[in-house]
Order: sequence, then structure tokens, then C-alpha cells
Amino acid sequence: MADSKNVGLKDSYLVLYNCLCCVGWSIVLSRGIRTLVLGGDDSLSDRLSNVYASVSDVLIYSQTAALLEILHAAIGLVRSPVVVTAMQVGSRIAALVAIVFAPTAQVQYGAGIMILSWSLVEVPRYAFYMSAIITGDATKKTPFPLFWLRYSLFAVLYPTGIFGELTVFFNAASDSAFGEIFPFAKIIYAYLLPAVYLLGSPFMIMNMIGNRKKSFKKRFAKPPPPPRGLVWPLDDKGGRSSTNVNKAILAASVRGVNPELGDAISNASGWRFKYNKYLKKMVEEQCKSPEAALQVARDGLQKAYELFEYVKPDGSSVSFKEVMSQKWTDGKFHTGNIKGNATPKKNSALEVPYKGEILSGEKLKTQIDKWVSYGTIEDSAGEAMKRCVDNPGWLDLSDKYFVLLGAGSAMGPFLVLMALGANVIAVDLDRAPIWKRLISIARTSSGSITFPLKIPQSDCKDDETLYQNAGCNLFTQTPMIRDWLLDLYPGKSFTVGSYAYLNGALHVQVSLAMDAICRDLSEKRKNTSLAYLCTPTDLHLIPQEAHAASMELYNKFSNKLYCILLSLFSSGKFL
Repeated sequence: MADSKNVGLKDSYLVLYNCLCCVGWSIVLSRGIRTLVLGGDDSLSDRLSNVYASVSDVLIYSQTAALLEILHAAIGLVRSPVVVTAMQVGSRIAALVAIVFAPTAQVQYGAGIMILSWSLVEVPRYAFYMSAIITGDATKKTPFPLFWLRYSLFAVLYPTGIFGELTVFFNAASDSAFGEIFPFAKIIYAYLLPAVYLLGSPFMIMNMIGNRKKSFKKRFAKPPPPPRGLVWPLDDKGGRSSTNVNKAILAASVRGVNPELGDAISNASGWRFKYNKYLKKMVEEQCKSPEAALQVARDGLQKAYELFEYVKPDGSSVSFKEVMSQKWTDGKFHTGNIKGNATPKKNSALEVPYKGEILSGEKLKTQIDKWVSYGTIEDSAGEAMKRCVDNPGWLDLSDKYFVLLGAGSAMGPFLVLMALGANVIAVDLDRAPIWKRLISIARTSSGSITFPLKIPQSDCKDDETLYQNAGCNLFTQTPMIRDWLLDLYPGKSFTVGSYAYLNGALHVQVSLAMDAICRDLSEKRKNTSLAYLCTPTDLHLIPQEAHAASMELYNKFSNKLYCILLSLFSSGKFL
């Protein structure tokens, strides 16, 4: 028990619940197997048909107990979505009702297949949950055989269980005794539930495949390297959890304009399932006035700067606010520069590739109007594009300087800027393949690329040495990158674009690093402008016309049966 954690009242209850369920399903499984083994001369089909009679009493209690799992999710005892849990338990209860009250459903081989599939899934599942609570780590500390069974048995037992449940549904639908008790049984069990299973089962199985892949990846992942640079702060348990930090930042951002909302955020439970609601409320507060919008942004960012830590190369930690408030003294970057060989194009027209054609001039403007009418782009975006068509001189960027934080991003503007002859100051990871690609593109363009180097460019005897020494790290070298950019090309106006993107909590870190650089460049270099690559999780105000068009399309499709089911199975994420 050296690896176990202290178990409190909540965990003690959950251990007891999972233990009792595991015992109950173990009894169901053992009785079911005994019925199969001791079936005498009966055929396999007949033995499966007899399984329900041998397990019915324990089965009813064991499966009905699962209703508590909906309550556990609803009150926050476990981190499970309530709707998904209710759907999963509800489908089992529907099958249990059918087999208990429909005699013909009890004595057919599908009932045995269903019960054995359920019990073979549930015994390791509840044992896994017990182990996860006791050890405090569901991924790495649970016994591997139990871990493997939890995330592997579904591949066989989910399909067999679904098959068994469907046989129970169809037999119950045609059972006259069942129909007398439940007048709508035929509609529900012969049509509605099979349709739901047909549409929902692939989602459930694919979700388990995704969970298996993610869990195995986490279990066998190498230990992370020691923290360096911009990191989440340590929590009370010695980890670097994002939950409490996110709550604190969001609460601080709105407290200055709405103290009650700030307190509600600080005291909110079940943050994992509620944070999107509070993000929306934050945007609503920002919409009340320009002053409120700025105050919310400033207060939230200020809190983030105060909470996040910066681990220096020697392992010591300071707040991110402190490290960015002073000039970096532990080394600096050299500057590399490559000028392209292509001849700049003068007064070139805006060209857009579309469906195998290159659109320009009036033909492009006509297509832009179509995109606006379709709702593909907003009217303001269409007008901006048409102004570019009418002013080809705007496409000469040879005297403009663009800082790209995350220059190699697939969604970034690097290729377009190079084609238009811009001077790009590229910031990206110190990985040779990235710089081989960026520098190769720059050399064949009419623009130029400037980038940080670990050694002077004159010491790079060949391209491979240049590629290997180019680049930097936004996490670990944030103040150093900031200082390099502040001293670069004095007197030139910079447009600084934030294009780096990472998944999950890492994206918060890289966003804060980019914000710190953008903030200091905006304050200390005249005529600095900013650009951003938005993410799908951003919240934006939209014009009334866009909202009306969106609602029109939503109302058109949301009442269709397949859309209703899609919304149901995705817990509202889709439609």
C-alpha cells in the first residue's frame, strides 16, 4: 500500500460502491458461466437461454444500482458528463425492464449473450475504478492486467452486448404480456431504441477506441523533463493543474466590473463542465462598454502574469510578471538574414485559387459576392478583399516588416508574405527541419527572412549548420526573444502576428508567452500593430445579420431526426 493515497469520506463511499457492484457482477458472471458449463446435453443456444433464470435476482440489483452513477455525476462525485452517463445507464435499464417483464425475452439465447457481455465488462470496470481511487492514479498505478481489460474488452463485448440487447428488445416488443404492462412497448422497443442503437453505437465504440489510445499513450509516456521557462504554477499537491489557475484568472478578470460574478466563479464546483458558461458571461460583461472590455482583459492578463511561473536555467522560479519586467542578462541571440532571389512583382493583381481556377479582377469580385451571399464570409471580409482587388499596389509589401510568432504554422501567412515580397522576422522552434523549409522558401521568393541564431551567421559554414542553430523556444526563452525583437531594425514599424498553436494547457502557456512579447513590443516600439490566428474555442461578437442567418440554418436542420439524435449523442456539441 506504499503507493496508495489517503482516502477521504467521498472516496471511501466510492470505493464501497464500486466494491459492492464488482461483487454483484462477479456473482452474475460466475452463475452465468456455471449455467453454460453445467448445461448437460443442452445445446449452447439452450444454455444461453437459461442464463437469465440463474442470475435474475442479483442482476436486477446490480444493474439498478448503476442509477446512482447518474447521481454521482450530477453532484460532482465523479468527473463524468451527466447526459452521457444517463444515456449509457438508461439504455441498460431499458434492456433490464424488457427482460424482467417480458417472459419471451428471458428464454432466448440473446438474453444470455447480453448478460454475460455485461458482466464481463462490469467486473473489471468496477475493480479498475476501485484501484484508481485507492492508488490515486487511474493511468499509471492501476495493475496493468486490470488496466488492459478495462480498455480492451469493449472491442468484443460491446458488439456482443448490443446484439444481445437488440434481441431482448425485439422479443419484448412482440411479447403480449409485456405489451399489456407497457402499451407503447412495440414502438419503443421495436423501432425507437433500435434506431438509437444503430446511430449511437458507432459513436460509443469510437469514443472507447479514442479513450483506449489516449490512456495507453499516457500510461507508457516517458516522464516529462524538468520544468523550464513559462510553466503552470505548483498546486497544493505538488502538481501543475490548470483548473484552479483558470478559475482564478477568470474570476479576477470580471471581479472589477462584476464582483458577484467573480465570487460565483471562484466558488463554482464542477469547473470542467461549467467553465464555458462563465467564459460566455465574461464576454457579456465585456460587451457592456469599451471600458469594461479593456478592464476585463487587463485584469485577467495581470492575474495570469502573477500566477504563472518562470523556471530559470538554474532551476529557480519567479513569477512570469517578474521575469518579463526586466532585461534578460543570461545570453542573447545573434541575427540571421536571408534575402530571396526572385524579382519583386510590381502592381500584381490579387489572385485566389478556387476549384482549379485562378480568380482575379472582376471574376474574383463576382465570386466574393457569392461567398458573402452564401454566408461563407462576412460582408466586411468581402469588402476588404474587393478593395485589395481594386488596389493592386497594396500587394507590394517590400517595405513592410512582419514578426511571425510561430512562423511555420500551417495556418499562418508565411507563404503569402514571402510571395508578396515582405520582410518576415520568423520566430519558431529550434528544429532543423522547420528552418530548412522556411529558409528554402525565402530563398526562392522576393522577400526576406530574419531569424534568431545561437551563433553568428558568419560561423555557419553550410546550410545544415545554419538550420541547426536557427530558432528559439517561446516557453523557455520568452524574455530573450522579446529583447532580441526590441533591438531589431530600429525605427521600422512591426506587425506582430501570434500564430503558434498547441493542444490543451500548452496553448495557454504559448498564448501567454506571445502576449508578453506583443505587449512589450506595442509599448516600446512605435507604430506596432498586432495580428492573431484565432482558435475554434474563441468567443466573438458577430453582426446581427450573421446571427440571423445562423439561426435560420439551425432551425432548418435541427428538427430533423438525424440531427436530433446527433445532438443527443454528442451531448449538444453537434447541432
